[in-house]
Amino acid sequence: MTNDTSAPLAQEKPGLKRAVGTWLLFAFIVGDTLGAGIYTLVGTMATDVGGVIWLPLLIALVVALLTAGTYAELITKYPHAGGAARYVDKAFGIPFLSFLVGFLMMASGITTAAALANAFAGDYFSALFDIPPIPVAIGFILVLTLINLRGVKESLATNMVASMIEVSGLILVIVIAAIVFGSGGGEPSRIFEFAPDVAPLQGAFAASIIAFFSFLGFEAAANMAEEVKNPSRSYPRALFGAILTAAVVYLLIAIGAVIVVEPSKLATSSGPLLEVVTASGLAVPGWLFSLIALVAIANGALLFMVMASRVAYGLAESGLMPHAFGKVLPKRRTPWVSIVVVAGVTMLLTVVGDISTLAETTVLLLLLVFLTANVSVLVLKKDKVEHEHFSVPRIVPILAIIASIVLLTQQTGLVWLATAGYVVVGAILFFVARFSRRRGDRKIAARTGAIPTVAGFRD
Repeated sequence: MTNDTSAPLAQEKPGLKRAVGTWLLFAFIVGDTLGAGIYTLVGTMATDVGGVIWLPLLIALVVALLTAGTYAELITKYPHAGGAARYVDKAFGIPFLSFLVGFLMMASGITTAAALANAFAGDYFSALFDIPPIPVAIGFILVLTLINLRGVKESLATNMVASMIEVSGLILVIVIAAIVFGSGGGEPSRIFEFAPDVAPLQGAFAASIIAFFSFLGFEAAANMAEEVKNPSRSYPRALFGAILTAAVVYLLIAIGAVIVVEPSKLATSSGPLLEVVTASGLAVPGWLFSLIALVAIANGALLFMVMASRVAYGLAESGLMPHAFGKVLPKRRTPWVSIVVVAGVTMLLTVVGDISTLAETTVLLLLLVFLTANVSVLVLKKDKVEHEHFSVPRIVPILAIIASIVLLTQQTGLVWLATAGYVVVGAILFFVARFSRRRGDRKIAARTGAIPTVAGFRD
């Protein structure tokens, strides 16, 4: 991977302040990537591959690094907020396609929040309170919705504190596993034992879908593009460094968990890392670790609900979603319609879906988004810009496209059906917005003689 060496970034339009350096960006991406998924999905992977959890994590790492190469070029070439939807708009200029990519991003946020709500109501919560999971999950979403409506004023420093709590729990598990292994406990040979009833290759690819869920989060950094100092230098370093850091932590977690706890026991738990803490026999209170895990899950769910509601608001502001999604509370200035709709759909998915299916649906949605980003970077190779930017060889997005397609073939019919449902709903919303906008433009044109505008992203 090489850097284009042209003229420095020239004459930017007034916008957000570029105040984020490489290390702060690195911390942000690490915090987003080292999210709540690993606290829950180690057990799900164990169902498919037994103790060889490290293998699907390595497969997912390769796919993540390839796609990160594409994002590094696109972000540094077009350092504006908007993410994959903006890149698709730049490459193809088709409003419906741009909308669909943005809508799938929004849908992935909703689906992830639903998965995390179920995880919150699972074994970690039941270790503290004996309350049925569905009321807990619904109440959890309600609380997050009220916070979202009130207005989440998070600085990167605050996000870093929350991320440190998440990471502390993961480090604790690694240390516990190291102590157990160092004292001669556990069973290291389990890390090479596949699940007895699943073909190794089939299990590895099936589990890699879930493993990929744990690496999601790095793409959110695209929305900070306008706030990073010297993005051409900072983004590639922070992006690749964060993904590799997350990979090391995940691999240590996976190996340590399997050494301490039998894979079959991990597979039946929605709080697999709590099983590690409990089985170690060390003087670490289970309630304390459960609290850490719940904080990690809550923080992740809130961030995804905030992201989904803001994407809906942004699409409405661009004229790609019905105008109602752009309505804000007068005093709080929060997009209340988007927030309420996101909360309602999240509650519905929480009731009808399980953690594994919801996680797989999120991965499918984002694989489709990544697929469009990788195609876009190939189309935009011919587009020249005047500032320095990161560049990847064409083979990188091509390999990323192939890898994404391979993972897409591993998805079940139910997950594809859920994604198709999202696409249908999105298409209806898009055409409702288009019809409403055209009718409004005709009224304005009839009154003032103005030329109707075209909906879409603006540079």
